[in-house]
Amino acid sequence: MIKSLYFFIFTIFGIFFYLKPLRELAELSFGSELYSHFLLIPIVSIYFLYLNRKKVFSDSSYSPYIGMSVVIAGLAFYWIGFSNGKSLSQNDFLFLCTLGFVMWLNGGFIIFYGKRAYRQARFPLLFLVFMIPIPLFILDPFIRFLQVLAAHTVHGIFEIIDIPYIKRGLVFELPGIAIEVAKECSGIRSSLALFITSIIAGYMFLKTGRRRVILALSIFPITIFKNALRITTLALMAVYVDPSWLTNSWLHRAGGKPFFILGLCLLLPILMLLRRSEKKEKYSPPASSEEGRASIETQSAQR
Repeated sequence: MIKSLYFFIFTIFGIFFYLKPLRELAELSFGSELYSHFLLIPIVSIYFLYLNRKKVFSDSSYSPYIGMSVVIAGLAFYWIGFSNGKSLSQNDFLFLCTLGFVMWLNGGFIIFYGKRAYRQARFPLLFLVFMIPIPLFILDPFIRFLQVLAAHTVHGIFEIIDIPYIKRGLVFELPGIAIEVAKECSGIRSSLALFITSIIAGYMFLKTGRRRVILALSIFPITIFKNALRITTLALMAVYVDPSWLTNSWLHRAGGKPFFILGLCLLLPILMLLRRSEKKEKYSPPASSEEGRASIETQSAQR
């Protein structure tokens, strides 16, 4: 109980110490759709920590040296962010400072509860990483990557349905209209949301790390396909119904939600297949009948 009080005080002190970037992070979560999930991440983390509290806190001990090294590393990131604040974008500034805060919490947990407890609490504590804004040197190339793949997928769909078009880079010229696969069409928001969902689902329903990785990576083809499908739908509606579908339609303004649900529907069977393969692996016999007979004969010979 006294350890929990110490860790609580340590956490409150950290919140006050990192108050400025945390306030900016909260404002960013309300002002940016890309980071609207920020405030939910600590809630999910606390929930999983509470759910596994018996395993986590059954074997705890102090580990001040390891924990303090993590805390100091976090403070170093915080100092780099503040000392270069004027030359950094808000995104990169918050990346450094929030990374420092997450390391502060992880290091504090190790200090007051030890390495063994941290191993049991590793998922909820590392899940806080999703609070950290993606730095621009990673975000911008990744958005471009999604744009290019979405454009190639749209190209393939147009070929299959045999619609006349001319492709110039990320621009498609169709009868009467031209559409561009812009940054907003990259699907970065839904990709991030689906990725976080896959991480949670993998932790809850899968046991092996390999299958959890497969589930998380399956998000990217799913995202590319559903984004291409949305772009194709908008293009077809604009060509054959009304051009305003590209600028002033519910599918253009809020179409991300139904297509996000489509992404979840595509993710579900992959999760079920991975879960089923785990069950088959668990209940499969450890050895073939020939190996079993060989083992029995060996044991008989030894007797």
